[in-house]
Amino acid sequence: MGTPEFATESLKALVDAGSNIVGVITAPDKPAGRGRKLTPSPVKKYAEENGLKVLQPEKLKAPEFLDELKSLNADLQVVVAFRMLPEVVWDMPQKGTFNLHASLLPEYRGAAPINWAVINGEKKTGVTTFFLKHEIDTGDIIFQEEVPITRNDDAGSVHDKLMEAGARLVVKTVEAVSLSNVRPVPQPKKELKPAPKIFKEDCRIDWSADSLRIHNLVRGLSPYPTAWTELITPDGETASVKIFQTEKNDSDGLKAGEIYCDNHKLILVGTGSGDLKIHELQMAGKKRMKTADFLRGHKIEEGSRFE
Repeated sequence: MGTPEFATESLKALVDAGSNIVGVITAPDKPAGRGRKLTPSPVKKYAEENGLKVLQPEKLKAPEFLDELKSLNADLQVVVAFRMLPEVVWDMPQKGTFNLHASLLPEYRGAAPINWAVINGEKKTGVTTFFLKHEIDTGDIIFQEEVPITRNDDAGSVHDKLMEAGARLVVKTVEAVSLSNVRPVPQPKKELKPAPKIFKEDCRIDWSADSLRIHNLVRGLSPYPTAWTELITPDGETASVKIFQTEKNDSDGLKAGEIYCDNHKLILVGTGSGDLKIHELQMAGKKRMKTADFLRGHKIEEGSRFE
């Protein structure tokens, strides 16, 4: 059970490992692109290319879906980046249902574990498999694998590392469960860092924060959903700007939000403590660009600021 590319890697690993996959459950096709053409999920595309049976329920409690799911007679259900399952679904297989989560549970339970781990400046994260129960992301842990977060990582690169590690862990978990060779461990109860869904206002840069905090926010939201700010010119015109890559600078001479630009290859912005170089950005309606490329076609007026 899964929908995006992150889940496709686990499905592919199970196919390559010779698992007997009796069905693939994924989201219904959705309109995409300018023509709003109905487009299958990455999981559906891979499943159909490999001759796997695909179910695309609108409602997970629909009697016709439950009847078809039951008819598959699956021993085990594997969930990777899908949606919350009702008990009637996750309690169906004899050997249960396990989920792959992109964090070292119990830390970063929630919808955006990869983003928040990078935003919070973590040095490591990982993947966890656990059996589903009523409360989301709280089931007993089967296996975990740590993955480092380097200083140059952003959410995109961490996503790719966890996708590969997760696929390995899914195969390991399926093999262990099939042999009844697992001893799930309850998640420890302690104060936790959450990973809630990220909204647009969470992505707005507060330039009064220190440079490290802003730098981590930018990389934790890159390439998606992306940190953003408002560029305000001296005559009061405003434009939304997405920022994809920054670098902490040794200087500390600018006020929060104040911009120094040589209109050649350097954009420097002041923060609450320290300055930041902008390496990649995107004006509304334009392409994502390196700073030098951006400045070939856009001049930033002296006295402009970010807010």
